[in-house]
Amino acid sequence: MPTRTVFFISDGTGITAETFGNAILNQFEANLQRVRLPFVDSVDKAHQAVRQINHAAVIDNKRPIVFTTLANEDVFQVLSQGCKGMLMDLFSTFVNPLEKELNLKSNHRIGRFSDTSKSAQYQSRIEAINFTLEHDDGQSHRDLEASDVILVGVSRSGKTPTSLYLAMQYGLKASNYPLIPEDFERQDLPPALKLQRKKLFGLTIQPERLSEIRNERRPNSKYASLANCRMEVKESESMMRRYGIRWLSTTTKSIEEIATTILQELRPERLTY
Repeated sequence: MPTRTVFFISDGTGITAETFGNAILNQFEANLQRVRLPFVDSVDKAHQAVRQINHAAVIDNKRPIVFTTLANEDVFQVLSQGCKGMLMDLFSTFVNPLEKELNLKSNHRIGRFSDTSKSAQYQSRIEAINFTLEHDDGQSHRDLEASDVILVGVSRSGKTPTSLYLAMQYGLKASNYPLIPEDFERQDLPPALKLQRKKLFGLTIQPERLSEIRNERRPNSKYASLANCRMEVKESESMMRRYGIRWLSTTTKSIEEIATTILQELRPERLTY
C-alpha cells in the first residue's frame, strides 16, 4: 500500500491536533507516515511548513492529510492558500459553529494554557503531579487524606501509569499503594488506607499476564512465578471484595480506559480539563 504523509500542525504543542487526528485515522487501515509540526506561530514558520507539505506531496505522489489547530489567522492563511494537502482545520470545523451557537467570540488562545505563569489551573496540575510522584507505590503517608483517589492492587498491575495519567490529564492528586504478601497474611488492609476507604479503587490483572510483566523485571524469580502471581491476585481480589472496594481488571484495558472507569465510579469533586 502506498505511503501517505499526515501532518499535525499547531502554534502550540500539536498534541490536540495529533490526538484528534489519530482518533480519526485509527478507523482506517492505511500506510501513514505521521509528522508533527508544533510551534508554527509565525508567517515564516508557516511558509516552511507549506514547503514541507508540498514536498511530501511530490514524494508520495498523493496529497498529504493536514490536521491543524492554528489560532493565528495570518499563519493559517499561509497554510490554507499554499499547501497542496487535504486540510482538516479543527477551528473552522468546531470553534466557528460554536461561536455562532453561543453568540460568543472565541479567544483563539494558543495551546491549552495561554500563560502558564498566571494560570491557577496549570499550577494546580503541577501540584497534582508532584503529589502523585511523592505518593507513588506507598512511598509516603504524609497528607494522604488530600488524595482525590488512591489506587490499590498487587505490584505491576498498572497503578503508577494510571496515577500519573490522572494527575497529568485531569489534575487529580492520585496516590497508589501496593498490596503485598504481609497484607494477605494479616488478611487486612494497611492501616493508612482504612481511613480513606471511600477514595480507594482497586486494580487487578490476570495472573498469566502479571507473570509475563514481572518476568521482564525479575526473570525466573518467585516474585514473577505464575503460582505466586495467582496467589497474590486471588488474595487481593478477596480483600477488595471484603472491604467493598470497587475494582477492575487492567489485563486488556488501556490507561485511558482504566482512568475513565475510575472517574465514572469515584466521581472526584476536583477535576481539571
